[in-house]
Amino acid sequence: MADEARQSGGRAYIGSFTSAGGRGVVAAAVDRTTGALTVTGASDAVADPSFLVAAPGGDLLYAAGETEEGTVAAFDVTGPAPRLLGAPTPVGGAHPTHLALAHGHVLTANYGSGSVSALPLAPDGAPKPAARVLRHRGGGPHPDRQAGPHAHQVVPAPGGRWLLAVDLGTDSVHVCALDPSTGEPTPHGETALRPGSGPRHLAFHPSASHVYVLAELAPTLTVCRWNPATGTLAPVAETAVLPMEPDTEAVSHPSGIVASPDGRFLWAAVRGDDTIAVLALDDTRERPRPVATVPCGGHWPRDLALHPEGRRLYVANERSGDVTWFDIDPATGVPSRAGAIEATAASCVAFA
Repeated sequence: MADEARQSGGRAYIGSFTSAGGRGVVAAAVDRTTGALTVTGASDAVADPSFLVAAPGGDLLYAAGETEEGTVAAFDVTGPAPRLLGAPTPVGGAHPTHLALAHGHVLTANYGSGSVSALPLAPDGAPKPAARVLRHRGGGPHPDRQAGPHAHQVVPAPGGRWLLAVDLGTDSVHVCALDPSTGEPTPHGETALRPGSGPRHLAFHPSASHVYVLAELAPTLTVCRWNPATGTLAPVAETAVLPMEPDTEAVSHPSGIVASPDGRFLWAAVRGDDTIAVLALDDTRERPRPVATVPCGGHWPRDLALHPEGRRLYVANERSGDVTWFDIDPATGVPSRAGAIEATAASCVAFA
């Protein structure tokens, strides 16, 4: 089944909130020609698996259980439906919203407790108890959302030497050194962004020279230069995500961001405004220019993902309960809606 899916266009996995009626982890085959998703099976063995990442090779999938006692679980995905590999493992933090793999560990961003956890992986790929939990400190000016730290995303830098953790509560990006022998993160530095912006997710430029940090509490994007030798971020510019100011009565909370493989475009999902924002990059990589917005195909786009071939975007629309896919115009970067499937309380899409 997995080999057939790869020949046709690979496998996609949809995370969803079981507490809101979602099916948990949903597996689907991807049609290489049309991009269409065909569901092959699902598992609700983990509560609220809101973010997923596939292991290299595509036989294992990891899920973050976004609950008060946050968990990580591994699934065998060699069959049509995901199969839980051992019991979910507590991460030592609350409400993990993101995870990544590096140096034989699964790393989680724990939004509720404002921390980052590192869990070593057993030989069969199952997560072991957390070997290290790094707790962030501080807060921001927003009275409701920034009373304390809220780690929202963890991203290994290209090369595997560093880990970047985006913290919405502290208006900053934390940089950790990753020990190649132990796989554990060690605090290295912290880059402050504009107070009250509420950074949520980031994306590296394909050249790894720049990082684009998307804010949730304001529809803005911060451009940072990245120095892989010293593990430092240097903010150089901030720009609006949307081509024009949103309606002052509308909610505009950006969520996910991805960069095109050729480094010419950025795409950001914007909740409330319910659009995909398209930004063009020039040769400096430091002046993103909003060029278009496209309806996301539903309501409250929690996340978006680029198919590995780089020709399509997939958007998880949480509140309308669907995953919509878009063909990308290679000249303009503008997506056009190509199809959708029902996916109750969808939270993310991952590919293997």
